Amino acid sequence: MIRVMSVDDHRIVREGVTRLLEESPDIRVTAEATSGAGALDQLSKQAVDVVLLDVAMPGTSFVEALRDLRERFPKVKVIVLSGHAEEEYAVRALKAGASGYVTKEHSAEELIAAIRKAHGGGTYVSAELAERLAREVGGLSVSPSHEALSDREHEVLRLLGKGRSVKETGADLGLSAKTVSTYRTRLLEKLGLKTTADLIRYAVEHKM
Repeated sequence: MIRVMSVDDHRIVREGVTRLLEESPDIRVTAEATSGAGALDQLSKQAVDVVLLDVAMPGTSFVEALRDLRERFPKVKVIVLSGHAEEEYAVRALKAGASGYVTKEHSAEELIAAIRKAHGGGTYVSAELAERLAREVGGLSVSPSHEALSDREHEVLRLLGKGRSVKETGADLGLSAKTVSTYRTRLLEKLGLKTTADLIRYAVEHKM
């Protein structure tokens, strides 16, 4: 039996995942958490094989939560289950140690396949993502500039791109407004942009 933990701050999502996985005789949701910190606490109390980790949760970024999970519980496999498109977070998640990236638009069958593959020691990616990764490795495509950003820079860009103010972005990430302003300046330099409006336009164009 593959023991799964569902980590999402929305109860309806966790309940939906549990119902979907009930159809599989070899998979059961045996634990739940609403944050990365909650997941770590649960894992210290009970054994779990695979963690389904949401991207948008309160507290630390999902990448930080993912790295903490992998560092403290290296035998536990983590699949990122996200409402965000693959081009936005998938590569970042895989680099941080995820065993798969599944969007909430994928079918239940794909999620089940991802869990089984991760449990068996493999890495699950969709056919579209596999093709994209193959093109990049083969030098046939150019990665967008934002993929070279640090995880924190990426988070700041995503929030500013949603129209959040410097102060609101700082509150969301637990940073001071001054620190966010420093990140904004750094983003403008790295992306070759001039204004916050340019950052917003960039984020929209790249579906962030």
